[in-house]
Amino acid sequence: MPNVEKLNIALPAEMAAVVRQAVETGEYASDSDAIRDAVTDWMQKRTRREQSLVDMRRRWMEAVADDSDGLDPDEVFDRLERKYDSAAGSIGH
Repeated sequence: MPNVEKLNIALPAEMAAVVRQAVETGEYASDSDAIRDAVTDWMQKRTRREQSLVDMRRRWMEAVADDSDGLDPDEVFDRLERKYDSAAGSIGH
């Protein structure tokens, strides 16, 4: 594995036990493999969150730049109220 850097980490006992169990059951070949997988998942989650923020900012800027009249809030709230009243009524059936 090129460009590998060794880190010394400390985990709470519960997390360490989960890592050890994953290795013992054969899910991972080593503690390092399990930690690498966890860090990879974390990096992907972080990237998705950052992209969501970029998308949200873009949508916000589009909304601020939009000079149309938009929707009547009373109509929107009435429609939402009917929708959720209908959904709540179907739960009991």
